[in-house]
Amino acid sequence: MKKPLLLLASICFSLNFYAQDKKIAEECFKKADYKCAEEQYSKLAEKEQIQKFQSEYYNNLGTAQRRLGKATMAFKSYESALIANPMSAPVYANLASLHSQKGNKAKALEYVDKGLQVDPENTDLYLTRSKIYDSQGKKDLAIKDLNQILTFAPDNIFAKTGLANLKKSSGDLDGALKDYNQLIAEKPESLLYNGRADVYLKMKKYKESLTDANKAISIDPKFAQSYVTKALVLFDTAKPKEACENLDKAVTFGYEKAVLADYYAKCIRKS
Repeated sequence: MKKPLLLLASICFSLNFYAQDKKIAEECFKKADYKCAEEQYSKLAEKEQIQKFQSEYYNNLGTAQRRLGKATMAFKSYESALIANPMSAPVYANLASLHSQKGNKAKALEYVDKGLQVDPENTDLYLTRSKIYDSQGKKDLAIKDLNQILTFAPDNIFAKTGLANLKKSSGDLDGALKDYNQLIAEKPESLLYNGRADVYLKMKKYKESLTDANKAISIDPKFAQSYVTKALVLFDTAKPKEACENLDKAVTFGYEKAVLADYYAKCIRKS
């Protein structure tokens, strides 16, 4: 009886050890300590024997690396996640998003198509493809994807804001503002206030834009996009020092610094 008991104790100790490591990794992510998250998820991915869990760890590792500006390493981690579990729609979504960000729209669309074969109702895949279509000037297809999300997730806030943003990008600022006013009346969230702040920014209504950006930050102090929006308002109102400070905050909370290179160039010139 001693050997089975020892084996059981060993298994329990191992499971508890993994659970503690996973908890540490998740806490690092919550605190936006992506260096810590990278280290923890790397260890978990290397030690994990169950492929489903290993895929999740590699996927989270890739996202941590992406937030740290390590795109090449992120690609490798996402690809390792896909090898471990070829049926993971979130991994396809991350690969599509990263390829799109790096300018390879064709490859991004390939991953979207493959991901939708795995999960036809994955909102992230539709959102990524909608953004790609929008960047290609294919507004009708972009709208179609967002409306498709609303057929199976009628309350999806990202689809609704995406439709408002398509109006904004096509120059219908009044229409976009009307949509955001309605959405905020229904559910006042940081994402919505930030979206309306961007509409006000396009309208050059800086006071209103800054008020909404600050409101978004007050609701969610770790919402990185709000700091970027606030920075743009401050740049436009000749406050470069404050603008650059807000860019730094955006990066601290996970915004990829490489994406903000053009804005950071203004900080260099003004320093």
